[in-house]
This record gives sequence, C-alpha cells and structure tokens, in this order.
Amino acid sequence: MKRMLIELEPELAAELERVAPARSRRRSEFIRMALRRALWHLAERATAEAYAAQPDSVQELGFHPSLWELPAPPSRTRRKK
Repeated sequence: MKRMLIELEPELAAELERVAPARSRRRSEFIRMALRRALWHLAERATAEAYAAQPDSVQELGFHPSLWELPAPPSRTRRKK
C-alpha cells in the first residue's frame, strides 16, 4: 500500500480519535472506508448528472415503459358455501 501524509484540523483530528483511536489499529481502515465511500458518491453524482444532461428517450430504447410494468394481481373473491 502507498503511504500518504495528510493534515487535519484539530476538531476533525479529535473526532477521528474518538471514533477510531490510533491504538486500536482501526484508524487506517476507517479512513480508507471513508475515502472509498466519498469517491463512490462522487462517481454516482457524476453518473446522475450525465443522465440528467442527456436522458434516454423511449424511442431510442425501442420499448414502451408500460411493457415493464407488472400486471395487477388477480382479484380473489371468497366463494359462498
């Protein structure tokens, strides 16, 4: 793994120490997980913005959205005895 040195504001460092103390050896994994999540979130936002800028049209897709709707379940009535 590549080592990186980062600087944190005192408040952020204190909060990190509270949730992932250095002595517990959880701090590095916590930071890696937070970075993965932040990078995933940025990628998802970029994808959403791309779709918003150029949405698919029904004609381009070659099907009608109603074809993807589930049919209504059959109604059940109780038989009288």
